[in-house]
Amino acid sequence: MSTSSEKCPVDHASLSQSGAACPVDHKPRSTWANLLGPSTAVPPNASDSSHHLAQDREISSIPKLDGSNWVYPSQAQFYAAMARKNHNPQSSDMKVIVPIHNAVNERAWAEVMKWEVGQGGDKCGGVKLVSFKGRPKELTPKARWRTLLGYSPPFDRHDWVVDRCGIRVRYVIDFYTGHSAGSPANNLSFYLDARPALDNWDGVKMRAQRLWERWVGKPWNSPEHTQ
Repeated sequence: MSTSSEKCPVDHASLSQSGAACPVDHKPRSTWANLLGPSTAVPPNASDSSHHLAQDREISSIPKLDGSNWVYPSQAQFYAAMARKNHNPQSSDMKVIVPIHNAVNERAWAEVMKWEVGQGGDKCGGVKLVSFKGRPKELTPKARWRTLLGYSPPFDRHDWVVDRCGIRVRYVIDFYTGHSAGSPANNLSFYLDARPALDNWDGVKMRAQRLWERWVGKPWNSPEHTQ
């Protein structure tokens, strides 16, 4: 990211030695905490601190090139990093925000893996996440078109680059949020639109294949038909 206000709430510099940065960039509290809705908002509290917050961290299912997995920030780290950036975090929000943060990242990886089925990544130990970049202020052409049709814009966008046996593929992920019936705080739902970017032949081929399968059907030599 070009501006510090849009970096991941974890201090990547302090965690670089352990390779424990969270796997995607994120906008500050204005994005993630506001997903909870106004009903959960807590007034600013000068005495609020991260001292009593959980220190344990969740290991993600997202593999790195070095063979380890990305590690999500703890509640205390999430709070402290946001406080350093003057995003006015509330410690009472962390037990909700951090699980949402982790679950959305896992969902994003799962959506990427759906595209990678049958692409050959299993031949070298599986696909791995190489790099990531948050671009919340840049609408993708698809998101811009949906917005013109009257749909709400995504609340965030990420570009993930994965490694598939030496082949690098960039994925674009638009994050949408909504609420189902009932209390907004308890019925938060997400829709992730993940797809390969159209900046190389591999991405174009995968998108064309998905379009063909949607309108015509899967070819007989596809992995589903050959098993």
